[in-house]
Amino acid sequence: MGKIMKIESTGKRFFRWSILFTLMVILAGCAQRPVKHAPIVERGTEMKKPAPVAPVAAPVVQIKKPLETQNYVVQKGDTMYSIAFMHGVDYRDLAEMNNIENPGAIQIGQQLRIPVPVPTKIAEPKLPVAHAPTPPGGMKTQPKVGKIPYSEKALAQAEAMQDDAQQEAAPVVPETPHVPPVKEADEEEGLEWGMPTNGRIITVYSENANRKGVDIAGRRGQAIVASAAGKVVYSGSGLRGYGKLVIIKHNKTFLSAYAHNDQIMVKEGQNVTKGQQIAEMGETDSDQVKLHFEIRKFGKPVDPAQFLPLIKP
Repeated sequence: MGKIMKIESTGKRFFRWSILFTLMVILAGCAQRPVKHAPIVERGTEMKKPAPVAPVAAPVVQIKKPLETQNYVVQKGDTMYSIAFMHGVDYRDLAEMNNIENPGAIQIGQQLRIPVPVPTKIAEPKLPVAHAPTPPGGMKTQPKVGKIPYSEKALAQAEAMQDDAQQEAAPVVPETPHVPPVKEADEEEGLEWGMPTNGRIITVYSENANRKGVDIAGRRGQAIVASAAGKVVYSGSGLRGYGKLVIIKHNKTFLSAYAHNDQIMVKEGQNVTKGQQIAEMGETDSDQVKLHFEIRKFGKPVDPAQFLPLIKP
């Protein structure tokens, strides 16, 4: 009997040790596994997505082609101003391109490089894509409205809450500050322009039709006066198509030209005042008696109607 009890006691101890060993193995395996926590989500709200970042507009890049030039041989009667006038360029650019410090120091037979206008290409920037801001608390666009008994007061409260929600959800567009346009050089404001002669306008300025000025009809010998004060930089008949021509330099920006004259009454280098007679109307290198009048800004023809009260035909 005692032997049987001893065997049972030994079996119980073995069974307990087996269970303990099994539990230790299970616990060791659980300790090696990573513990995954369930995401904590606040009830009634949604997780916010990061606000989209608008792409930055690419800078405007101006692509310039290599400067093209042509050669010109100085003829008798040419001046730097007349050559620049004939080719529609600024006399200062012409002098700089040919390394000439004194615009009056050119000689017959001298070769000059004349710039040829080349169109430029401007790359268009990519505009940023506008994104509406995400309202607070996720993508919800409707206000929270509790259950309240129907009444006129309750209806007014609900409508007010709806209006507030729409105002909060509306994107705020910043106001663009008004920047006044930058004016041209003060030299333009300092000039006082006047009509170069009296008569009927028979031809108006047109860039598309290559009409570089206006034509004013009149009678032979009619007085032609300086449209503004300045210095005579050309007086002669060396420019084909202009006849007897007078060019007046008013400042660093503007020139004026008076063509097809019968008689010229001023000389190169002479200072003239506004309204002073400089020539008599004629028809040299023209099919009728008229004055061809031009205003040039940095060597480029501009519409005289911008400066004079011209009445178009």
